[in-house]
Amino acid sequence: MSSARRPDWATLPNAVTLVRLVLLVPVCVLLAGGPDTVAVVLLLLWASTDWVDGVLARALNQTSRTGEIIDPIADRLGLAAIVLTLTLTGLLPWLALVVIVLSDVAVALLASRAALGRRISVSALGKVRTFVLMAAVLLLAAAAAWVPGLLPAVQALLWAGVAMHVVASADYVLRARRAPRAAPAGEGPPSPR
Repeated sequence: MSSARRPDWATLPNAVTLVRLVLLVPVCVLLAGGPDTVAVVLLLLWASTDWVDGVLARALNQTSRTGEIIDPIADRLGLAAIVLTLTLTGLLPWLALVVIVLSDVAVALLASRAALGRRISVSALGKVRTFVLMAAVLLLAAAAAWVPGLLPAVQALLWAGVAMHVVASADYVLRARRAPRAAPAGEGPPSPR
């Protein structure tokens, strides 16, 4: 089927993003029982789908408006759920969870309209922030499962990710406030995927 006839949502990258959302439940259930090898491997698989969907979208020329919307939702929802789970297990302080969730709520309330209207796009800082946070939660689970002595170092990395999250969130809100009210027809920032 040619891409001209394919519905916007019917892409391999979007399927990978949906797999990320589906994997979230077993990842959180396993982590809630205390990180072990199976939980860490499944968490690694979950985190890798964020990279895989972007690579596939570019390699197969299957970027889509649906992907632009569901990919960041899968990232934010997934990170919040995993950080909540790790907080409930005692591996993270509640403050980290509160800061992440409040930042996400602020972006949803103050910048989502601009993002959906393609007046702002994913920033380099946002991408680095997501990578650091995903790496930190993966390393936190791995350290808890295999090398508990590394937990303080990994928690420091997580706090660096939380700080980047706040800065990236503020950047999105500021850019949304400065963005023109409507992009000209057919134009907009390049797809983040």
